[in-house]
Amino acid sequence: MLNKNIQTFIACDAEYDEAKIVLFGAGFDGTTSFRPGTRFAPSAIRNESFGIETYSPYQDKDMTDYSYFDSGDLELPFGSTDRAVDDISERAEVILADDKLPFMIGGEHLVTLGTVRAVKEKYSDLYIVHFDAHADLRDDYLGQKLSHACVLRRCHELVGDGHIFQFGIRSGDREEFRFADKHTEMHKFSFDGLEEVVEKLKGKNVYFTLDLDVLDPSIFPGTGTPEAGGVTFDELRKAVTLVCSKLNIVGCDVNELSPVYDQSGVSTAVACKIIREMLLALS
Repeated sequence: MLNKNIQTFIACDAEYDEAKIVLFGAGFDGTTSFRPGTRFAPSAIRNESFGIETYSPYQDKDMTDYSYFDSGDLELPFGSTDRAVDDISERAEVILADDKLPFMIGGEHLVTLGTVRAVKEKYSDLYIVHFDAHADLRDDYLGQKLSHACVLRRCHELVGDGHIFQFGIRSGDREEFRFADKHTEMHKFSFDGLEEVVEKLKGKNVYFTLDLDVLDPSIFPGTGTPEAGGVTFDELRKAVTLVCSKLNIVGCDVNELSPVYDQSGVSTAVACKIIREMLLALS
């Protein structure tokens, strides 16, 4: 049994036993290759979530009509990447053992590997839908296998060919794109083809990972590795709603907000609103 976190994401204050979706924060940025700061995202998102409404006019649904539990942030050891990933897996395993859906708020993108490991243990035939600016398919980064630049490559080692579907990708080295041609289904630059992929994956167990830098940095500047040429907020909102409402999502995460790089708070507000739309679409 997990204990209730005192400070929660807006409307995520139900009792653990009542909730089908359990949030937890993984504020880790120990392998960030450019600008650190994503360790502060989970707490910033909780604080700023009270600046948005619980009601979504997009979906005509209100968070107060559902039960969500926020289990708080993990205290992750920044000196040990392996330990941090293991700790994330352990939290996800507790949630999954109680037949609940783990919803992780990162953190850099490497945190996804911890939750995917736990989900894959429970659901052997697992598919991954990945929104991102970056391919994250390097075999190593500066000699390190555990890196935010390698996270989808490590996930591929778990789920295999034909099980990863990537959207919005507009950055990576040449070898990453060559790897994708053989092993994943990559949709570069946009969400073109998403509806067809959703139809293909209906009835399958799907993990959804959202790197918020898929957004154009004019909309979302608060991130460690901004990439020009991203999608709009409304394009992302429609895409996450489609994925979360139509597919059997068995785990998910939102990551790569680095609030210190956007003092206006707009990037954090964007993250909060996307999380609200995901939670409602999953409900």
